[in-house]
Amino acid sequence: MSLLIWYNTPRKTMKITSTEFLKSVYPTDEYPPDRYPEVAFAGRSNVGKSSLINTLVNRKGLARTSSSPGKTQSINFYLVNQSICLVDLPGYGYAKVPKEVRKKWSPLIEEYCRKRENLCGMVIILDARLGPTPLDLSIITWLEDLSLHTIFILTKSDKLSKNKATKALHQTARVLSCSPEEIIPFSAHTGEGKKRLWQKMLRLIGRTES
Repeated sequence: MSLLIWYNTPRKTMKITSTEFLKSVYPTDEYPPDRYPEVAFAGRSNVGKSSLINTLVNRKGLARTSSSPGKTQSINFYLVNQSICLVDLPGYGYAKVPKEVRKKWSPLIEEYCRKRENLCGMVIILDARLGPTPLDLSIITWLEDLSLHTIFILTKSDKLSKNKATKALHQTARVLSCSPEEIIPFSAHTGEGKKRLWQKMLRLIGRTES
């Protein structure tokens, strides 16, 4: 079944039948074969990328999480349902990560985003408590210059009161110059936003194939 037909098939939620770790890629390493469409995940260090991926695939330990920001120093590839690859990019913007490590991250991420032909788009993860930072905005502008489709996630909104979470959503929309409906509040704790994110990712993949 093609991915486009698979997306258009009525379903209440994304059914995960299999997940597997494919490979970690460091500078000078080779990427895995580009036979699957890929959606990458980017965000500041400790914003919750790995937890988000684990929630999406119903696997607590697939993507490694850490309380130490900057722990992920490679591009990690995860295959879902033998048909879609989720790609965890190194977090950016953590000052305590050694400078020589940060220098290696940038070319690694830039090369992947520029040259990976099966990359369908990027999920940008923002912290609801902080909103888009100047570094977030610079990354978003860079991705727009590359003509990469983006999906905006506002994570950790469950750590705010309902009123503050709503305010954070609207403030983020103003900064990003988009509608609040284009941003998905997400919680790895409650699963909020999981279904909407899968729908957007599958639509993204379908759009690139149509």
